[in-house]
Amino acid sequence: MESLQVKEYMNHYPVTFTPEMMVEEAALRFLKTKQIGGPVIDSNNQLMGFLSESDVLAKMIETIYYNEHITDVAGLMRKDVLTVKPYDSVIELGQQILKNKPKVYPVVDDDENLLGTISRNDVLRAIDLHLRSGYKS
Repeated sequence: MESLQVKEYMNHYPVTFTPEMMVEEAALRFLKTKQIGGPVIDSNNQLMGFLSESDVLAKMIETIYYNEHITDVAGLMRKDVLTVKPYDSVIELGQQILKNKPKVYPVVDDDENLLGTISRNDVLRAIDLHLRSGYKS
C-alpha cells in the first residue's frame, strides 16, 4: 500500500501558545481560530507542552465557581505530549488515535521543533481521500 505521510495532511499553521500567556488570552485564541488544542512552544519553537480547549474551559469554570485567580498556560499545559514526525504513517496514527485520546498531535522534527499539528479530522480526511482515489484493500 502506498504510504500516506503525516506531512501531506498536517496543519502547517496551528494555533500555538507560550508558557507565559494568560489563560484568558489562550481562550481568545481558541475562540478566534476554532481549533480545539495547540502546542505550547518556547521562543525557539521547541515543543514544551500542549493546551486543549477542555483544559482552558475547566480552569475558567473553576475560576468562576471558586473565585480563584486565572493562571498562565505553563500552569495548565500538559507536559506529557504524544507527538508524531512528518514522515510517520497516517494509517498508523489513525490506529494510535483509536487507542489514545488526544484529538490533536503536534508534528515535530527530530530536534523537537514544532512543524505543525495533525488532528483526528485530518487523519479521517487523508484516509477518505485515499479511498476515493481508487485504492481498495
